[in-house]
Order: sequence, then C-alpha cells, then structure tokens
Amino acid sequence: MKLGVVGLPNVGKSTLFNAITKAGAMSANYPFCTIEPNVGVVDVYDPRLEVLAKMYNTQKVTPAQIEFVDIAGLVKGASEGAGLGNKFLSHIKEVDAILHVVRCFKNDNIIHVDGSVDPARDIETINMELILADIETVQKRLGKVDKLVHGGDATAIKEKELLDRIYKTLADQKPARVLTFDEEEQKIVNGFFLITTKPIIYVANTSDTLDEYQRENLSKIETLAKSEGAEMISLCARLEEELVSLSDEEREMFMEELGISHSGLDKLIVASYSLLGLISYLTAGEKEVRAWTIKKGTLAPQAAGKIHTDFERGFIRADVVKYDDLIEAGDYANARAKGKIISAGKDYVMQDGDIVVFKFNV
Repeated sequence: MKLGVVGLPNVGKSTLFNAITKAGAMSANYPFCTIEPNVGVVDVYDPRLEVLAKMYNTQKVTPAQIEFVDIAGLVKGASEGAGLGNKFLSHIKEVDAILHVVRCFKNDNIIHVDGSVDPARDIETINMELILADIETVQKRLGKVDKLVHGGDATAIKEKELLDRIYKTLADQKPARVLTFDEEEQKIVNGFFLITTKPIIYVANTSDTLDEYQRENLSKIETLAKSEGAEMISLCARLEEELVSLSDEEREMFMEELGISHSGLDKLIVASYSLLGLISYLTAGEKEVRAWTIKKGTLAPQAAGKIHTDFERGFIRADVVKYDDLIEAGDYANARAKGKIISAGKDYVMQDGDIVVFKFNV
C-alpha cells in the first residue's frame, strides 16, 4: 500500500512524514523545500505477530508494510504548472490513496502561502487543482476515444459514456470519487489513472491544545469528508515528531500524561485500512511469522497468490484457524484436536486474523 502525503506548502506535511517514517525528510519554513518525493516504509504494528512468534519460537517476524510518499506542496495553479505543479501531480498518480494534510493551527512564525489560515479554503485550493488536472486528462482521453466511437467500437462507446459522466462531475467542481461504478465500469475507470478517483484521508494538523477555532474547523472537515466518502483524522504533527524522538518507555509515559491512547501513525493505519477495505491474514511457523495484506472479500486462492503465484495456480485447499481460537487452544495441535481448524476450499472468503496453511500442487 502506497500513500501520498499532499497539501499546501508549510502545512506540516514533511513534519508529519518525518514523524511517522523517521525518514529525516527536509522540513523548512518556506515553500517547495521538498522537490523530489521522499519515500518512507513503515511496519504496520500488529500485536498478534509477537504472540505467534513466542508460540512458534520463530526465527523471523515480518509485519505488513505501508509506503508513505511525501509529495511537494501544491499551490493554486499547480494544474497549469505553477510551483512545478505538473511534476508533483504526476507523483500523486502513482499512489493508492491520498493523505491530504490540512493546517488548522495559527502560528505567525510559520508562513502560510495565502497569508492566513483557512482550512476550508486550503482544501478547496488543493481539490480544485486535482480536479483541473483530471479535467485535462479526461479531455485528452475523449479526444482519442471520439475517433473510435465514430467507427462503432463498442469498448470506446462504453469508455465515452463513463468519461462524459466523469467530466460532468469534474466540471461541477466535484471529485470523481463521489461517483459510484459497478465492477466492470470500475475496471475501465481504473485505466484512466485519474487523481480524484483515489480514496482520500483528510489529516487535520492541529496544535497540541485545541481552541474554539480549531474545533469549528475540525467539524467542517469531518462533514466534508463524509460527503465525499472519505476518512478524516486529527493529530498534531509537531507532537508526533517529538514522540518518535523518545524511547518506547518515555513515549508511553508521555502519551499517558497527555491522555493520548493512539499515535498519529496508529490513527493513519487504521483509517487507511478502513478506507481501502484491507485486512491481514497471517502465516506462522518456526521459520517465519508474517502478516499479508489483502482486500476484504478476497477468496482463499487469490490470498494464496499473494505469497506466490504457484500457490494460487495449484491451489487445493487452505487449513484455517482463527487467531483467537489458536490462542485459546494454546498451540496448533490442540486447536486441531478441538476441531478449530477448518479445511477451506476455493470459495472461502478470507477473514482478518485468519492463520492459514495453504495446500497446493503444481
């Protein structure tokens, strides 16, 4: 899973990126200090892996991972190349989902490119640039498709119907993600590589103590997110950066003092999995305990294919035990003796926390 971190310059993007990835990306009080995107890979903390590692006395633990891409600040006119916008917009097309960082705090010492803090205006600025970029993409695609439509090409006719529908939505200044498509249509739309079809999480960057102005704006951002089918979380990027500089013990004590139960990274991971409809299944043995990320609704053979294509091609069955059942039984042998291990066929829908042994033959 690759998540692109976007926003106006100086809203806390690189500060947040550094906090969640410990990557040391450049962070400065002026626009465009980030030119090329910084990339950081983060392990997804899953306490189940530690428990299984002890049970199996395993040699290696491999958690699921998320790749964060810190994309340079966008400005008004980015879709037309302002602030090197075209280059930055191309980076967004490569990610699975967008983390749109919105500045909610006021601080006269931190420059705002528009001279004042206004989260609603800032969101509209970024969204408008992404919409304009998509309008250009759709227009170019329509130019190619129209020629084929005149020739009676059935695929082109279907594409044109979808492009016209998307264009109307974009022209109404709405992102394409507000539209719904059936499975066949979604496959076609995916081929358009539009930015505003990507799922989005609005990340409200606040100060460590909220004032009335920030509370009002958090409410507005939450309402906007719901209207788009997006996710929204709030955090203090500066505080998150402080937390990662502490030892595990110090961090735990500091969070307890502040009344914080989950870090910003934890919030982002939960929101990302929810937004993209992801779950994790697990494999466990003496050599390795590992988490595998899949889409909700994935069938057993396709889940096996995440490990190796031969597993999917030669799939016979999957021996599945629920994590809670295995822990309650104490070990795999007891779980089998208690009838907690099921033999699942090709139509089995994988569930979060399934511990699986795949049987295959090629």
